[in-house]
Amino acid sequence: MRVFVTGASGFIGSAVVPELIGAGHQVLGLARSDASAERLTAAGAQVHCGTLEDLDSLRAGAAASDGVIHLAFIHDFSRYAHAAHTDLRAIETLGAALEESDRPLVVASGTLGIAEGRVATERDVPVADSIGGLRAPSAQATLALTARGVRSSVLRLAPSVHGEGDHGFVKTLIDIARDKGVSGYVGDGSNRWCAVHRSDAARLFRLAVEGAPAGSILHGVAEQAVPVRTIAEVIGRHLGLPVASVSREDAERHFGWLGGFFGADSPTSSALTRELLGWQPAHQGLIDDLEQGHYFRASAGRSTLP
Repeated sequence: MRVFVTGASGFIGSAVVPELIGAGHQVLGLARSDASAERLTAAGAQVHCGTLEDLDSLRAGAAASDGVIHLAFIHDFSRYAHAAHTDLRAIETLGAALEESDRPLVVASGTLGIAEGRVATERDVPVADSIGGLRAPSAQATLALTARGVRSSVLRLAPSVHGEGDHGFVKTLIDIARDKGVSGYVGDGSNRWCAVHRSDAARLFRLAVEGAPAGSILHGVAEQAVPVRTIAEVIGRHLGLPVASVSREDAERHFGWLGGFFGADSPTSSALTRELLGWQPAHQGLIDDLEQGHYFRASAGRSTLP
């Protein structure tokens, strides 16, 4: 299978590409810069130049492939509505190129905000005004493509997709702790995040593009519920900083845009996904990954999220 991958040189994409190639597939990776193109070539992928805003490029990449994995997203949370709209237009374009072909389209989404305060499952629908609600139209558009002859599926990822080179939410929390001189958590810290190692997530994307039934909702979740206070405690210990509660009223002031995300209680199950595709996460969990120390090395740099 020749698979067109957007976000192919990113943190998750750079694990998805070798996962696909190792399983005998060809990869056509979207690259928006020379540096991205070089990384893709080194990984054994073919390069397709373009961006999420370049709809003609997206259309051509999808048309030339046997399936699509859409990972790219503009991680500018100060312009989240714009990023979500750009994502929706990209999905609509990719889907139109695959119409009436029964070719697969696997779209990455997120689990945050699906079912606040209880264990979310693949059957849950995100609430429009929730933390993740702005991405709900993209998921709906993806699933609607099944009626137009596309084997489309939505793969919701845990808020922490962790591993060496992660510059996402957890790395941002570490940067905030360094800046503030304290490793904080919201309220009593009993709220929970789910997590998945990026290599396990990459395998799930491969399984999905190979065989997920049309209209599937999948959960890329290895650990159902990690208390955020535990995350803060590990960060504090590695940085030699005190660990303290931040009130919900002060969460946005302390954590910035991440306050609402870090204060969410979003335990999530992946039982239906595991049963459907035979996916079994095999890599270490988030806390064990933090304990390895690579998140705290100076060479890890600061978060790329705004």
